[in-house]
Amino acid sequence: MKIANFAILGCVSLLAGCSMTLPVKGLIQSSSETFTGVATGYLDGGGDLKIVSSRGVSCEGSFVYVTRRQGRGIFTCSDNRTGPFDFVSTGTRGSGTGDMSNGERLIFTFGD
Repeated sequence: MKIANFAILGCVSLLAGCSMTLPVKGLIQSSSETFTGVATGYLDGGGDLKIVSSRGVSCEGSFVYVTRRQGRGIFTCSDNRTGPFDFVSTGTRGSGTGDMSNGERLIFTFGD
């Protein structure tokens, strides 16, 4: 019995470390600034976002799925822009929008 419990705990520990990283592309609405980067989602429903703009601005954020297909998060950029974002996902791709603290709107897609 103890060996079976240990095996189950080992499997759970392995699954807790599982993640999926997908490419992210986006743009600032009404601007020529674009973004590229990655989003990594974890089995627990959370994730991290790392993008860099065509102007050299880096942004990082975190997100969480609030339903099986919808999520939301918040990001902070190296030029002090911050804001919330929302997205819809099929699991391997999706799209979303974010509102930057300076009034600009970020539009993005992720996945294949």
